[in-house]
Amino acid sequence: MRGTDIMYILVSLDSNYIRPLKVMLKSLFLNNPGEKFVIYLMHSSITDEELDDLGRYVGDHGHRLEIITIDEKCFSNAPVILYYTREMYYRLLAHKFLPNDLDRILYLDPDILVINPIRKLYDMDIDGYLYAAAYHKIPSIKGINKIRLNPYDIEAYYNSGVLLMNLDLHRKCIREKDIFDFIEKNRLKLIMPDQDVLNALYSKKIKSIDEKYFNYDARYYNYYKLTSHNVWDMDHVIRNTVILHFCGKKKPWKKSYSGKFHALYKHYEKLAFPNAETQA
Repeated sequence: MRGTDIMYILVSLDSNYIRPLKVMLKSLFLNNPGEKFVIYLMHSSITDEELDDLGRYVGDHGHRLEIITIDEKCFSNAPVILYYTREMYYRLLAHKFLPNDLDRILYLDPDILVINPIRKLYDMDIDGYLYAAAYHKIPSIKGINKIRLNPYDIEAYYNSGVLLMNLDLHRKCIREKDIFDFIEKNRLKLIMPDQDVLNALYSKKIKSIDEKYFNYDARYYNYYKLTSHNVWDMDHVIRNTVILHFCGKKKPWKKSYSGKFHALYKHYEKLAFPNAETQA
């Protein structure tokens, strides 16, 4: 489907993340005026009523929602820990469920704001790569993950929250058995389960993109600013960062959140839910 103006976006979640998804989509639609999106939603447990509501929400913004229902038995034995859900695994086999004539799609986590146009990322040349993704250069994070996955000889540990997928190459190279075998062999070692699978099996086939533009970790504003000699201050982030990602356990839709970009998130939340109370 290359050559069309439509951008295809993939999300995968359960009912608990519908509200954040709407905020993410609001930011995507508002900051990409004139673009057309088709949103593919992979799920296994969202109710018909919730899906109908989400379809109307997307449609009211001039875009289209496509639903892909995954059998609950898929990844039923895969480990789920902390605040992760089984739906996180679905992106690993997305090519099995998406239309065969779709050659690329951009996966986005729901805990994201898209604050600038996304076209440059979406149209990026990824010939020969399974994915384009960013790895976070925080020394402690990078070092720990390299040690954890040392047997797999990874050079960088990529974040799976933003993935530009080369679906043609996925269909040729990604084998379901490899994924399930890895999970079974390492189930007691997996800390960030789907992300561990992605890196251990496919990191050498991932094209690196700049995290500060395309997967900015909202926890590390001071680090980015310091290491860029103050270039990446708040003005620079707001004008240049495309994807702001609220990584980690603490989420900006919670009243207890106090991160640097909390007010910005609340701004988009109000736009998405102009007449609603904030979430506890």
